[in-house]
Amino acid sequence: MRKAGWVATAAATVAVVVGGARIMNANDHHNDERGRGRDCSEATIRGDYGIQIQGTRPAPGGLTESVVGVVLRTYDGRGSFSQVSNVKGSITGTVPDAVGFGTYEVNSDCAGRIQFFPAPGVVVEERLVIVDDGREIRTAVMVPTPVAITGVHQRIHAR
Repeated sequence: MRKAGWVATAAATVAVVVGGARIMNANDHHNDERGRGRDCSEATIRGDYGIQIQGTRPAPGGLTESVVGVVLRTYDGRGSFSQVSNVKGSITGTVPDAVGFGTYEVNSDCAGRIQFFPAPGVVVEERLVIVDDGREIRTAVMVPTPVAITGVHQRIHAR
C-alpha cells in the first residue's frame, strides 16, 4: 500500500512537470511567433506617450549640466508629433510646459529616427527602437553631439 502511494505521487508529479513544460513551451513558441512577420511603420507608434528623459547637455559658460524631465508626446501615426515637456537642468533650472513638434521615420525592423525642432533653426535628432508592439519606445539623442540624453516612452492607454 505504501509503495503504491509513492508510485501514484511520483506519477502525478511527472504529469504536472511534463504538462507544465508543454504549456511553457507552447507559450514560448507563441511569444516567438508573435513578433515574426510583423513589420513596423510610422503607424506602429500612434497616440499619446509619457516620456522620462535624463542625461547631460551643454550649459552657459562652457559648462555641462545634468538634465531630467518628463514629456507628453502625441504621435500621429503618419510621421509627425507634438509634445509638451517639463525639463530641469542642474544649472539652467526648470522650463515648464514647453510646447514643441517634430517628425519621425520608422524602419520595418522597428528602429528609426526622430527630428525635434525645439527652436527656430535648431534640430535635435534622436534614434529610436520600438519594443513590445509599440507599447514602449527607447530613444537616444545623436545630434547635437554634446547632448547625451536618453528617453523611455510608455504608451498612455485610454480609459
